[in-house]
Amino acid sequence: MRIDLPTVQGKFLRRYKRFFTDVELDSGEVITAHCPNTGSLKTCLDVGRRAVLRDTQDPERKLRYVFQSIQVDGTWVNVDTSLPNQATYEHVLAGSIPELAGYSDARREVKYGENSRIDLLLTSEKGARCWVEVKNTTYAVARCAAFPDAVTERGRKHLEELSAQVRKGDRAVQFFFVSRDDVDRFRPAVEIDPEYAAALRRAAKCGVELVAYAHRIGPASLEIAHKLPIDLD
Repeated sequence: MRIDLPTVQGKFLRRYKRFFTDVELDSGEVITAHCPNTGSLKTCLDVGRRAVLRDTQDPERKLRYVFQSIQVDGTWVNVDTSLPNQATYEHVLAGSIPELAGYSDARREVKYGENSRIDLLLTSEKGARCWVEVKNTTYAVARCAAFPDAVTERGRKHLEELSAQVRKGDRAVQFFFVSRDDVDRFRPAVEIDPEYAAALRRAAKCGVELVAYAHRIGPASLEIAHKLPIDLD
């Protein structure tokens, strides 16, 4: 996936009130940008790290710039939770994810469950359906990606709704879009949200398929790097 809007780089200074980020550009100018991530961004937000801001080119926005990615020990990490859904959609259309290939139709943000919208609904020519929930993953420990980075009741609800689709006879996939490529495996972050980890195990036992892919993040791109084995123990 390519990002067409222009970007600027600078030094990360701080995040506050969850949605505000201050970044000092190379010119010395300090920009307050919108942080489109409700998680903790644990292990990512050290002061002084290189950061990328996306210029929306919209002068009417309260915060014109969006905090897009940050460099962690030489690896770019995408923090913008709006990008993985679009990137996954493009990967599916291109047939780049074998586990999600072979469907003739792909729709985004389809209503289902209890006041929810599925990130992707894939349908085959014969009408077989696959419900795909995408989770952006930034947290990593010792080359192991982990989700979530904060307690997520919403994430547990999504797993229950995916399980319900399986019980109805459809296919369901929890897709972990790991927004960094310096990892070689994936696990639930039991140390942060043990209830989510338990829910993930229950969903897998019910038949929800778990898929995780690391992605190579650039200042203006998100590309598939490699598939990650998943450890539920």
